[in-house]
Amino acid sequence: MTAARDFAYDTDLLDTLSQRVMVGDGAMGTQLQAADLTLDDFNHLEGCNEILNETRPDVIGRIHRDYFAAGADAVETNTFGCNLSNLGDYDIADKIRDLAHKGTAIAKR
Repeated sequence: MTAARDFAYDTDLLDTLSQRVMVGDGAMGTQLQAADLTLDDFNHLEGCNEILNETRPDVIGRIHRDYFAAGADAVETNTFGCNLSNLGDYDIADKIRDLAHKGTAIAKR
């Protein structure tokens, strides 16, 4: 998770949680469905949300910013499917590390 608002990177997560409830983001997939993306946006890999870390980082970043604007303290990276089982189905298993890195970088920004 990437921290925002008053949660500082040097603050221990457990200490913060002992003081208050932290709010996480919502569903990435639902937001991506609402983004009206095309097959070109997915690099013709229909349903491969992780490829959007490469092809449409602007959309992923906007979703993160929208969750922070709505009051989230933390967002998850768009890397749920960055694994051999999922990306192997798209014949892009060699991109696991790259897409995971890109998804993490987007969330950190």
